[in-house]
Amino acid sequence: MNEPSVYAQDVDEATEGIFKVIQLKYNWRVICFDSWNGFGASAVLGSVAAVLPSRRTTLEPLDKIIFVDCSKWKNRRGVQRAIAEELQLDRSVMAILDEQDEDDDFWGHGESSRIEIYSVSQVIHRILRNVKFIMIFLNGSDDEVDVGLMGIPLGRYYENSMMIWAFSRSRLMMLDDHSEVAKKLRYTQVFCHCSIKDMRSSQFRGLLHQEAATIVARNPCMMDIDPTIVADCCLYELFLHYNFHTFSKLGWVSHASNYWICNATIQGDRARDISNALHREINWKCDTFLLDHVLKMFMKHSEPPFLVIKDDDVYEEGPYNWISVTSRDAEVHGMKTIPATASSFFLAFEISKHPPALPDGFFDHCSKLGVLVLYCCSFSFASPSFLECRGLRFLGLDHCTDDKTIGGENHAVWLSLYSLWVLDLRYTDWNEILSKEMLNLMKNIRELNIEGVRGWQYTTELQGRLPNLQRLRIMKPTCQWETTEDVDNSFTDKKSIEILDLSGNCDMKILPPSLSKATSLRLLVLDGCDGLESIGRLPPSLESFSFNGYGPASQWTETAELPSKQFLPSSRTDNKDVRISKISLAGCTQLGNLYLCWLPNLVELDLSGTSIKILDFKTMVVQIPRLKRLFLKDASTFVQ
Repeated sequence: MNEPSVYAQDVDEATEGIFKVIQLKYNWRVICFDSWNGFGASAVLGSVAAVLPSRRTTLEPLDKIIFVDCSKWKNRRGVQRAIAEELQLDRSVMAILDEQDEDDDFWGHGESSRIEIYSVSQVIHRILRNVKFIMIFLNGSDDEVDVGLMGIPLGRYYENSMMIWAFSRSRLMMLDDHSEVAKKLRYTQVFCHCSIKDMRSSQFRGLLHQEAATIVARNPCMMDIDPTIVADCCLYELFLHYNFHTFSKLGWVSHASNYWICNATIQGDRARDISNALHREINWKCDTFLLDHVLKMFMKHSEPPFLVIKDDDVYEEGPYNWISVTSRDAEVHGMKTIPATASSFFLAFEISKHPPALPDGFFDHCSKLGVLVLYCCSFSFASPSFLECRGLRFLGLDHCTDDKTIGGENHAVWLSLYSLWVLDLRYTDWNEILSKEMLNLMKNIRELNIEGVRGWQYTTELQGRLPNLQRLRIMKPTCQWETTEDVDNSFTDKKSIEILDLSGNCDMKILPPSLSKATSLRLLVLDGCDGLESIGRLPPSLESFSFNGYGPASQWTETAELPSKQFLPSSRTDNKDVRISKISLAGCTQLGNLYLCWLPNLVELDLSGTSIKILDFKTMVVQIPRLKRLFLKDASTFVQ
């Protein structure tokens, strides 16, 4: 396999480089383009497809240009279907694909296992075998695809054909080593790539905008969105990976879609739908060395919207919108106050028994601050200066402590509680902000996350409060929460709640009966709720249910869809105390995703009336040794 480098710093140069490879006229039929360390493949191949029609004369005359975009990967049959649609095959051929899909649905064959159909491959081969064509293929899978099995005539016997392809997953980019991609190639003769180290900041920014444009093009809900906004969202998430996320190691980057809304990057009536769709598209996977190079290059040679300060950096004033600081002491690298232009600020001190206090006057000019996340900081819980920021929408506190050295009466005016949309407290026992008095002020709160402090009984404090709450997580309590109120009615008025995660509440014996009245609930996670003995009477709206399945719902931040396999727990040996013996999800007509693991005492599972198509005892229901009764009445479910 040949491995020429395409020396290019932008899409146009890369496009020209690919045409030069094509014009060399060696016996090359399959060319893989890995772009700039995995970044920008969609933009370049899209450019090649757009330019090809005007190059028919400079190349040898082409009969067909076949463009197949399978960035959103389903299976190999999906690729064959896309080829058939591109060739506009007649209805009888498309019917073969439809009938086989229906048959696979009936027999419970999973989506990932569906392969090409031989008779359709014959039709495609017959149409193309005497035609001069170039196929451009965006491959969203993790492996090279042999399109010859789908009917595409490639190889030494077909001199008129050529394919140019690239790995192009639904994630925006992978900053990785070219050698890792080269190891996957089996059918490719030429492997072309560029180095992101050769790019200038302006070129990186331009390529980022073109990648953003491809995201907009393939998402109908974004058709009227300026790609510049999408590019900013992509850069924002990369900015998080660069410093704060890797330092705190507690998954704050999973809130990216919240940040985009709370700092006004995405606005309007459809902001939530747009941010959810975008969050599914962007999933950076970065080599640490390359990421460090790219962000330093970006900050050095342009006027970036962000500032990252770590190690021995010195703060320099500038019109920054997003700021991330990691510091060993309270001096914060010479920063006296947060710039007035800042819309997002992330501060992390090194973990210690006595965390540094926030500098005096630090928040005096934060009129635009919408997102604030503090890690291992100390401040007065009675008089928090940052809560006078009128525009604060997102507040995240992680391992923060009360600075009791600040005396005097409480004169704090907690103005931001009126505008707050998301409150996330992790291992920060701040009684004042969780009091009934303060909860009454949070009328616009949409998401409340409490980890490592309160127990599930705290839900009683929310009765009659937080009327717009959509997502609630009370996870991994360090102590039980005592209450004199009736926990059974905790969810009576929670008509808007969509996601509920009670992971780690091992002392919970029964789910509150009022949960059946949460008529918008889509996702319920009970991982580690070992004290539960039975589950039933859940609302029909439930779409996904996990009991020791895929970990806490922080990985399911915005939707009830299946999370990435990377969050699947490896094993659990301390499962002797898991008491659950009966789970009834009967009547949950929207339920399509189910994850049950390590339930040694479960004997009865009722899925009557659910929408689960395939009940897989290898991936969905695992290590349930005593299961004796399975009910599937009125459910179109195939068991495998």
